[in-house]
Amino acid sequence: MLVDSERAYRAVASRDARFDGCFVLAVRTTGIYCRPSCPAMTPKRRNVEFFPTTAAAQSSGYRACRRCLPDAVPGSPEWDLRADLASRAMRLIGDGVVEREGVPGLARRLGYSERHLSRVLTAELGAGPLALARAHRAHAARTLIETTALPFADIAFAAGFSSVRQFNETIQAVFATSPSVLRAGAQKRRRSDAPVEPRTGTITLRLPFRPPMDAEGALAFLAARAIPGVEHVEAGVYSRAIALPHGAATVQLEPTPTHVHCRLRLVDVRDLGAAVSRVRRLLDLDADPLAVDEVLSADASLRSLVTATPGIRVPGTMDAHEMLVRALLGQQVSVASARTSVTALARALGTPLPAAEGQLTTLFPTAEAIAAHGADVLTGPGKRVETVLAACAALADGSLDLHIGRDDEELVAELQELPGIGRWTADYVAMRVLGTPDVLLATDTAMRKGAGALGLPSDVDGLRTRARSWRPWRSYAGMHLWRAAALAASAPNSRRTA
Repeated sequence: MLVDSERAYRAVASRDARFDGCFVLAVRTTGIYCRPSCPAMTPKRRNVEFFPTTAAAQSSGYRACRRCLPDAVPGSPEWDLRADLASRAMRLIGDGVVEREGVPGLARRLGYSERHLSRVLTAELGAGPLALARAHRAHAARTLIETTALPFADIAFAAGFSSVRQFNETIQAVFATSPSVLRAGAQKRRRSDAPVEPRTGTITLRLPFRPPMDAEGALAFLAARAIPGVEHVEAGVYSRAIALPHGAATVQLEPTPTHVHCRLRLVDVRDLGAAVSRVRRLLDLDADPLAVDEVLSADASLRSLVTATPGIRVPGTMDAHEMLVRALLGQQVSVASARTSVTALARALGTPLPAAEGQLTTLFPTAEAIAAHGADVLTGPGKRVETVLAACAALADGSLDLHIGRDDEELVAELQELPGIGRWTADYVAMRVLGTPDVLLATDTAMRKGAGALGLPSDVDGLRTRARSWRPWRSYAGMHLWRAAALAASAPNSRRTA
């Protein structure tokens, strides 16, 4: 856990919601585990124990509190802050890899044996990969039970259970009730203007985050780079089409002060877990904004920016391969120029959605399509085109493995081995794809202009030296520097991000 047991108990006693998702509290006398902010009476210290994950609590025989729903909280920021095996495994488990590929597939992606992986996860998180995946399936099942009218048999297989019996037993063990009682309770709590979604594959969710959140800034960042037909931002709502493991999907995201309203339309509801995981990473919903702002505001030059924009986020991506292509096309050009190149690529090689939805008509082209036909579409410097084609060929044949479970240092080194990819691009991809929180793009021209506007060193070495005090949140500091550069009306030819 991010905190020791004594500090954890103090957080529980004060019902501090900032720690929701960082650990769970289990009460020996009731057999129930809760989130730290549960409104129930605080139990005595001698009757409680703490677990880093819900799966660890479930493996020890505890069941989830039906009042505070401890599985429906922001994820732990630990998985982004840390880059060890356990944290990388948690990212992949959240993306549904165990359901799709089993524990052998998870171990293969991480580059370790199944035995070693299970040993590390049990030691670090109190549960092995199967138990962690079981907790993930239980949460996905409860979401479908409470927000859709799908038959329970469909929900069981959509959530990744191998049988209806296993589904029923898991729901009973985790929530101490049956699926029918869960659905009945949800119907009683639901307002009359928020009915259960009747359509198969259409799901509405409330995605929590730790406030404050600069949602307006995150949407503006995405809007400036939105690809027509693939993405659309209008009236505070971000929409996009995305290819998921079992089929195409569309997503609409509307931030509110307390949560993000998420509407998913899935071809296959088995993709629910992967879709939610990717949405959370896109908007950086599991960040700990108070911890970030505390460190950055300690620098007098950043304090005014942090005060003006609390809870700034580092936008991620819903498609790792797409982000690499966009980063490569954005090297040494403005945001507008990069967007033009990416849009032409999507229009020429993108896959039409089976059913267009509003402004969304196209899926971003696959690496295979770009490697085969990108030369006929892409324009600009020959070396840049060659770099894009080589990177897509490496993605297509598997020689470059790009996913959220990669070690950031290994990925950065591997990307730089490809022709035409330098440290700036490799670091930027790690920041956006892996959610690495401590990346400083010190060679970025716009970032250095922003630093100069704030009275910070604007040379590469000076900025790197000053940024040591911003660790481990230099990615977030960079977002503030880009914001400062925009406010200072930086030169149009500055090097920007894709």
